[in-house]
Amino acid sequence: MAAEAATMVSSAGGLLAMLNESHPQLKFYALSNLISFVDQFWPEISTSVPIIESLYEDEEFGQHQRQLAALLVSKVFYYLGELNDSLSYALGAGPLFDVSEDSDYVHTLLAKAIDEYASLRSKAAESSDEAAKIDPRLELIVERMLDKCIMDGKYQQAMGTAIDCRRLDKLEEAITRSDNVHGTLAYCINVSHSFVYRREYRREVLRLLVKVYQQLPSPDYLSICQCLMFLYEPEGVANILEKLLHSENKEDALLAFQVAFDLVENEHQAFLLNVRDRLSAPKSVPSESVQPGSSDPASVQNENSTAPADVQMTDGSSAVTTNVPEADPKEVMYAERLTKIKGILSGETSIQLTLQFLYSHNKSDLLILKTIKQSVEMRNSVCHSATIYANAIMHAGTTVDTFLRDNLDWLSRATNWAKFSATAGLGVIHRGHLQQGRSLMAPYLPQGGAGGGGSPYSEGGALYALGLIHANHGEGIKQFLRDSLRSTNVEVIQHGACLGLGLAALGTADEEIYDDIKSVLYTDSAVAGEAAGISMGLLMVGTASEKASEMLAYAHETQHEKIIRGLALGIALTVYGREEEADTLIEQMTRDQDPILRYGGMYALALAYRGTANNKAIRQLLHFAVSDASDDVRRTAVLALGFVLYSEPEQTPRIVSLLSESYNPHVRYGAALAVGISCAGTGLSEAISLLEPLTSDVVDFVRQGALIAMAMVMIQINEASDSRVGTFRRQLEKIILDKHEDTMSKMGAILASGILDAGGRNVTIRLLSKTKHDKVTAVVGLAVFSQFWYWYPLIYFVSLSFSPTAFIGLNYDLKVPRFEFLSHAKPSLFEYPKPTTVPTTTSAVKLPTAVLSTSAKAKARAKKEAELKANAEKSSGAESSSAALNTGKGKSSSEKDGEAMQVDSPPEKKAEPEPSFEILTNPARVVPAQERFIKFLEDSRYVPVKLASSGFVLLRDLRPNEQEVLSLTDAPASTASVAGGSAAGQQSSSAMAVDDEPQPPQPFEYTS
Repeated sequence: MAAEAATMVSSAGGLLAMLNESHPQLKFYALSNLISFVDQFWPEISTSVPIIESLYEDEEFGQHQRQLAALLVSKVFYYLGELNDSLSYALGAGPLFDVSEDSDYVHTLLAKAIDEYASLRSKAAESSDEAAKIDPRLELIVERMLDKCIMDGKYQQAMGTAIDCRRLDKLEEAITRSDNVHGTLAYCINVSHSFVYRREYRREVLRLLVKVYQQLPSPDYLSICQCLMFLYEPEGVANILEKLLHSENKEDALLAFQVAFDLVENEHQAFLLNVRDRLSAPKSVPSESVQPGSSDPASVQNENSTAPADVQMTDGSSAVTTNVPEADPKEVMYAERLTKIKGILSGETSIQLTLQFLYSHNKSDLLILKTIKQSVEMRNSVCHSATIYANAIMHAGTTVDTFLRDNLDWLSRATNWAKFSATAGLGVIHRGHLQQGRSLMAPYLPQGGAGGGGSPYSEGGALYALGLIHANHGEGIKQFLRDSLRSTNVEVIQHGACLGLGLAALGTADEEIYDDIKSVLYTDSAVAGEAAGISMGLLMVGTASEKASEMLAYAHETQHEKIIRGLALGIALTVYGREEEADTLIEQMTRDQDPILRYGGMYALALAYRGTANNKAIRQLLHFAVSDASDDVRRTAVLALGFVLYSEPEQTPRIVSLLSESYNPHVRYGAALAVGISCAGTGLSEAISLLEPLTSDVVDFVRQGALIAMAMVMIQINEASDSRVGTFRRQLEKIILDKHEDTMSKMGAILASGILDAGGRNVTIRLLSKTKHDKVTAVVGLAVFSQFWYWYPLIYFVSLSFSPTAFIGLNYDLKVPRFEFLSHAKPSLFEYPKPTTVPTTTSAVKLPTAVLSTSAKAKARAKKEAELKANAEKSSGAESSSAALNTGKGKSSSEKDGEAMQVDSPPEKKAEPEPSFEILTNPARVVPAQERFIKFLEDSRYVPVKLASSGFVLLRDLRPNEQEVLSLTDAPASTASVAGGSAAGQQSSSAMAVDDEPQPPQPFEYTS
């Protein structure tokens, strides 16, 4: 009827006139017809809005009629673009405002209503004023909307809205009613990390998720424990682990180990030790299997190891223990599992396995270092030191110090602080070598009594090295470092001991250590004070303790710029990850008159909001980046953006793109490092495009920053996946070999070569663990590393952010069995860079030329075979030598190497087409970009407990009765014999065959 009428009516004037009639029936007729015409005639109706409004406010008019009037006014206001008024009248329309209607009007107003409601709810939550008067009608609309979403099965939409509106009751309903609860929960965890900006509220959401998880018939313990870690509830994690360890089922124990490894990956030392110490000791087991670190028997569980769902701690456990036979098999099993899990939680198991992996898979190219060493002038101490840094970074964690051993006389040219750095470099190379750490450094350590024999610089460096070896895992070394710190008053040794202690006791907030370091700070020595300031921050990472205020007070008192700078960074470290809790301290620091403290304020902003991409923090940093009077503060403000945005690396190049073209070189430098930090290891194309022009900037230190940042972005990306990597490697080589290049950019290039091939080409820089947790150690490491602008020895902190790119599958005994799995991509995309490309320009080593020329000849030969018979004979000699080189160079994946393929194939055939997949054996190097191509074979003997394509993964053995073949064993020589010729067996355990100089080629005639 209305539709027919609409075709005839050409104006709403008649109906509007009826509104002035006195009879309510006529007014009602007019309203109900106007509603159907409002889409066409709203300009006309809008002139009569006051009349319709008065109808809505008329008490004598019927309820239904008044709601109709409200709906009409609402629609007119909607067309006029007055959404606030439109919404308030739509609320007055009550049930006539139909949430399920599919029109632009309803969609727009619903969005408006939800936004309005969400902002009111969050204001109410923040002001803690009991529900600041929210219109019940508004609440009703939002609830109707949420219920409709849940009814229609649009669970993700409902969950997003519920989280936004802080309606956790509706969130729970949406999750429990969804068809795939596990998937929904995973989505929810993801959302709460990416979009919930307030830390307190995020914790509420996670608490709810844990509650829902625990009600499920088969709880996902991996996710629950991750949530509990965010909430910092070690008690809950310990209970779950204990329940799994007590289970009869072997798979539950595997799951417990997997949970422990996943927690260790987040590198939160204090939390892990807390969980470890809460695990109850096994009951009445022969004493040798009880670990000394286990807790007192008062926390032993009730006698319900069969059904340990209700885990109550009892005090009267001694009474229980009497009637247990001497060694209950269940308890023996629990004791054995407990020992394993304590090893995992303390970090020792994973550190040990990582060390073996990095040692056996080390593919670092000593020719690169040799080239650098030859081309750097001896007199230039900066480049000399940079070469030592590059070597340490290149071999981080591999324990391979061949280069240093071969060049002892060259190394001995380092004096004073360079000597400090050279000694500390050993700590990076041997990082994680917990058993032999002390004995390795023994020759350099202070020999008992004050003032040992050696130089104070190498002693200080050795203490710093011990900290690096035990970084974030310092239980065994803390006491020794404290004694060294107390027994000396030489500031260089104090400097090393402070840094070492800070690293070893990272985030443990140990009061006694804090007091030791504080006493060093109060001696007011510039050199020791700077390290003490940083060290206090490392110790108190993320505790947001009141200690920060006394550090700030001392920073105001002291005259030494170095001490103020150390303290500024230290204070920033204490508020790590505290988000809005840190705002008052940040405010105080950023308003300070001293630019060094404002500079600390930038770091405080960066670390408090690390990886949250929080808009408020980004706005503040951008404001300082363009308005502060001090260049230092501006540079740091831009750099800090990298830390805030590392969870969304795609955003960073876009946000800093204008700053990277700033007239101020400090701001350009900051932009380069911001991109380097947040896009590290991603190989992001936009990031590379932004950094490319900066690598040839007019200002030397901008070039330095850009080269280092580019290396961080390109770490573990090879030429096949992005051709610019090859260009960049050649650019580095050119800068290093150029006699006229200035020292700053040369140093940048040398460090960049180290970072590009870091950790024997088996590590990447990762700031987020796979479960989207931030890796405390890594973020802190990069934050302190970025201080190298002022103090070169801090470069070594970059090694804290390295994480091995390995898939390491473990069986129930935490050993590494051999098994194969699939990488569904061309091998060339992810293989190691080719080992021979470096010294193309130096005439000293002719070897690569030989290989390359033969491959060129192999191509040419296909054309004119007949004439060059003689040539073919000569080149075949060279071929055999190149094959020998390939095995000597650690079987440099010669079966994969495109270049090697052409050399080794018979001259008549073309190079065979590359396979589209490759078979990897456990443990394997799996680069981050490769993770999505990893597939497990159907009929494999081992099945992973959780589907993960890298990291430590526990494997279920489907054929437990067969003999297992283990791959990573304690003596790395056996693996070296597979990977690097058997020569490693005869050498000292620290040097490796992979790194020996290749044999010179057999004599041959060279024909162009």
